Amino acid sequence: MRILIKNCNLISMSEKRKKYEEAIDVLIDNGKIKKIDKNLNQQNCDKVIDATNKVVMPGLINTHTHIPMSIFRDTLDGYGLQEWLNDKIWPMEDKLNEGDIYYASLLSCIEMIKSGTTCFNDQYFMTDSIIKATLETGLRIHCTRTLMDINGDGEEKFKELEELINKYAKYNDNVKINVGIHSLYTCTKQCVEKAVELAKKYNLYIHMHFAENSKELEDIKELHNTNAPIDLLQEYFKDMDLVLAHCVKIKPEEMNKLKNLNLSVEHCPVSNLKLGCGIANIKDFIENGINVSIGTDGQGSGNNLDMFSSMAYTALLQKGINEDARLLPAYDVIKMATVNGAKALKMDDKIGSIEVGKQADLIVIDLETEMTEPINDIFSNIIYNVKANNVVTTIVNGRIVMEDREIKGINEKDIYKKCTSIIKRLA
Repeated sequence: MRILIKNCNLISMSEKRKKYEEAIDVLIDNGKIKKIDKNLNQQNCDKVIDATNKVVMPGLINTHTHIPMSIFRDTLDGYGLQEWLNDKIWPMEDKLNEGDIYYASLLSCIEMIKSGTTCFNDQYFMTDSIIKATLETGLRIHCTRTLMDINGDGEEKFKELEELINKYAKYNDNVKINVGIHSLYTCTKQCVEKAVELAKKYNLYIHMHFAENSKELEDIKELHNTNAPIDLLQEYFKDMDLVLAHCVKIKPEEMNKLKNLNLSVEHCPVSNLKLGCGIANIKDFIENGINVSIGTDGQGSGNNLDMFSSMAYTALLQKGINEDARLLPAYDVIKMATVNGAKALKMDDKIGSIEVGKQADLIVIDLETEMTEPINDIFSNIIYNVKANNVVTTIVNGRIVMEDREIKGINEKDIYKKCTSIIKRLA
């Protein structure tokens, strides 16, 4: 399908182009960006989108999610992380079935499409149902079957993950499997070593929670018989591609132990705040050359999957905790949610920026609203003032999955009702 976006204001995030270009046309052909220029001919196009006075930018990449947790939205108040998991979430998750996972994932996919996310990195279980929902809505997914063995049931989880790897090995770029280790406080050394072997066998990266709160570090010390959890990263994951969620409790003096590893950090500011974990000082990671992307976490702890909100928190918190208003310019924060996310997922040759030859993952934003006019700085406007409902069109892999705020082929209200009935049953 040939799609021509006419007369847009372009934020391409490409190092080869200007940061902001006005009155530009973008031609999409067979799922890829074919041409970017002014006054492109619209003949032989199947679809023409008039984006006059609108902004076109890369689709946002949410690098840490648990999308079936849409049904656990706002279950957290009054609980700490471990208490919330042990006493509330894990008992309800034990009652979930494949249908529950499917409908909860559909709800999250709707939320992401409507808030401008085109690709996400998920960690959960009953993964086939998550993938089914994602493919039906047209989003791009990285996912896993989460591994842990503290309850003695690790073997079955490994079997499920390897079956997923083989099942989707030759699938297109819309589905990618990784090796998801829940954490070092829920996985023994034997479990971690087996996960690393699996990642090496299939040349996959490892996605893991790490240093989210203080209790986690104490639990890691006890389970792995160490005084320094940070040292386990070098011991267990040397020469591995590693994507770490949170990293709130990593000290500045520990950065030298990280920067020589092949890792990216997934910053989840909203979830970390609501769980009372603290604030990751990502300035230190950036200054040490460590790639930092942005995630929302699951809706139970992160409230929602709105990456625009997470971008705003990312910038504001770093300025505040470091008492430096110059930190994290708005353009750099947008880069974290696009280019850096693609790099974390080993997809920066395909997505993350709007460039000729790359996959056509992009969004159209309407800035003619009371919250975004007048525009003095376009990049600041994007991260501080744009809301989910400013996104009017979402395109993934050259397919229009939402146009003029309408997702075709999905009865949203039916899915809302279904998810409400699921959580009533579980609770």
